[in-house]
Amino acid sequence: MENREALKYEKAKRRVNKIRRFYKHLTIYTIVNLFIVVVNISNLDQGESYFEIQNFFTLIFWGIGVLIHAFMVFGFPYLFGNDWEERKIQKYMENDQEGYKKVQRWE
Repeated sequence: MENREALKYEKAKRRVNKIRRFYKHLTIYTIVNLFIVVVNISNLDQGESYFEIQNFFTLIFWGIGVLIHAFMVFGFPYLFGNDWEERKIQKYMENDQEGYKKVQRWE
């Protein structure tokens, strides 16, 4: 039973670490993009518009990367459901146990 608790603890620790890395990524994304926006606005000439596509490349493509990272960390509940991961873990643990029992029969 202690082994199961240790496994749960390690899983929770890895999950918290993934969440922490995502928030660090999101913070860096926000700071860097704010800096880029400020620099781009300060470099505008009189009457020049900020709303040109080249001013948004970093924001858009890095933003897509942040969204992918968020889906990897938090999942997509509409696709898999809230307890999908736990169900899969239980299924694989049961399959491993059954495979172990089959091997035991032949020995």
